[in-house]
Amino acid sequence: MFLILFLVFIVTPIAEIYLIVQVADVVGGLNTVALLILVSVIGAAMVKREGMGILARAQSELALGRVPGRELVDGLLVLFAGVLMLTPGFATDALGLSLLFPPTRALIRGVVSRGLSSRAASEQPVSWHFGYRGGGNIVEAQSTEVDPGIGELGSTDDR
Repeated sequence: MFLILFLVFIVTPIAEIYLIVQVADVVGGLNTVALLILVSVIGAAMVKREGMGILARAQSELALGRVPGRELVDGLLVLFAGVLMLTPGFATDALGLSLLFPPTRALIRGVVSRGLSSRAASEQPVSWHFGYRGGGNIVEAQSTEVDPGIGELGSTDDR
């Protein structure tokens, strides 16, 4: 898990900055920024189009009484593609585009589906317990109401 977080938060930004600088050296800084914005806008439009198509397929599967498992995985992959496309950088845009095209998404869906199904099969069932479980110490006590007008030893303080 640490390795994944390290790659996502340290290595990926460094690689993206390196690629952006390299592209800026070739096409210029302003053109690089324009290209990054253009790719993000195109990616957002593609995510919307693919997402609506997946939603329509999922609704038709539900209307036929089937579980839209493939459509759910596709929806998650397109959502992840949207996040990648809106992240500034060329490497994340390339990965996001690969998730948006149905042929490459089908390959990735197979890997993700196998990973999810093997993980679900190996997990133990979850059991939730609420209430008192027993154990521990129980202390019985009584409470007594104290009248603030009466001092110690029960005498009133009339001095």
